[in-house]
Amino acid sequence: MQLINAAERLLYMKNIPKVKIGVVPVSRDCFPSSLSDDRCTTLIGACKGIDVKRTDTVVENETDAMKALDELKAMGANALVVYLGNFGPEGPETMLAQKFGGPVMFCAAAEETGDNLIGGRGDAYCGLLNASYNLGLRNITAYIPENPVQTAAGLAEEIKMFDRIAAIYIGVKNLKIITFGPRPFDFLACNAPIKPLYDLGVEVQENSELDMYKSFIAHENDDRIKDIEADMKQELGEGNNHPGVLKKLAQFELTLKDFYAGSRGASKFGAFANKCWPAFQEMFGFVPCYVNSRLTGEGVPVACETDIYGALTEYMITCATKNAPTLLDINNTVPDDIYNEIGMKEQYKLTDLFMGFHCGNTPIKYIKNPELKHQLIMKRLLEPDGEPNISRGTIEGDIKASEITLFRLQGTAESNLCSYIAQGNVLDIPTRSFGGIGIIAVPEMGRFYRHVLVEKRFPHHAGVGFAHVGKILFEALKLLGVKDINFNRPEGFYYETENPFCSLTAAKRFPSN
Repeated sequence: MQLINAAERLLYMKNIPKVKIGVVPVSRDCFPSSLSDDRCTTLIGACKGIDVKRTDTVVENETDAMKALDELKAMGANALVVYLGNFGPEGPETMLAQKFGGPVMFCAAAEETGDNLIGGRGDAYCGLLNASYNLGLRNITAYIPENPVQTAAGLAEEIKMFDRIAAIYIGVKNLKIITFGPRPFDFLACNAPIKPLYDLGVEVQENSELDMYKSFIAHENDDRIKDIEADMKQELGEGNNHPGVLKKLAQFELTLKDFYAGSRGASKFGAFANKCWPAFQEMFGFVPCYVNSRLTGEGVPVACETDIYGALTEYMITCATKNAPTLLDINNTVPDDIYNEIGMKEQYKLTDLFMGFHCGNTPIKYIKNPELKHQLIMKRLLEPDGEPNISRGTIEGDIKASEITLFRLQGTAESNLCSYIAQGNVLDIPTRSFGGIGIIAVPEMGRFYRHVLVEKRFPHHAGVGFAHVGKILFEALKLLGVKDINFNRPEGFYYETENPFCSLTAAKRFPSN
């Protein structure tokens, strides 16, 4: 097996949908179809860097809609943009969306010039209103941008964003989450009902830890292990503190990759949610964190602690960013002395900060000075008096400074879907702690923590994307039919459960006597 670097591995696994967008111009029959046709050609020319094609057919009636569907199928389109180059025929255009069977975006043409507002006026601003009404009649959830009526250059940017939204939608609808082991009793927060996953279209294959162990033993003398071990050594470099455990880690990585390849069945994409303690270390002889980080870096998320919704969350982030995510505990507060030293009081309140931590599952490219280490908490529990052995296998270090998006989609105890999104930053501040860890700043995190994370009973695991992709995730959740979407509200924008008399704003308005 040829050695491949982290960036190439993401492409190698091909675990993210390739979106092919078909654009269909539509035209109401009392308007010249050439107006919509010409505007669509200009729009396609403005779309750079994404796979987008238009149909030859301009849809004016139901027969045209069927012809356009045939063209979309022939071009392999798995996402649809219905483009109102003029007013548009609301019946045929929404029928087209209904029969397409994939993610659909509606947008419309703005008028280009005041010199052509008689023969060249399209009235698509008006037509989109009727289209939205007819989408409701057909019970169709379509993506409509915040600014859906623009000229070609502006709509091209909206279509580029739809490319990411459609990737999440297609990925979720074709995803299988492969799990090993029951969810831990001590972390019942990760034990969520799976019915909402089936409602989304996600498949779940739950396996025993014995299935994993049997497969691991069967790979013991596999010739491919040495190539993975060599790749690990190359990746770790000077941070390879435990070279003696690499062979076992490589054997485990190969086990998961073969399970991934052989278990997706009818699903195109996959993710893992694996039990990783407390019996794992004693049976396998290592902790799996570094392997989890490597597969996640390749585009196949591995959520620890059998966190099924964590795996889905990480996969959605992967599709949104087209890059690797991580899963972190919303773990501990930042001490006053560190806050006083970092000199950021003008930018952040102390309650805006927290430390995001996990044992060592963050992809190595996001870690400053990454090192292969032993898991301190597991060593305390399992081998407190000797040199680390079965607790080896974490990848540790402070997380690099970066823009980040905190995100989670969760099944509640009542079998509903609930989500949150918050954008922030990992700060370039030493944590002075262990694990894969970083000091994270999120505006109004204290209020968000109390009135979203605690109030709505979210578990401790947060998906982390290393980019600001809140806008994309928010729209993808809407397209998937998720109603309960939470975010970190700015000061003065109260949460439903927030006591207005306790807020900073209220304190200023109503000082105590």
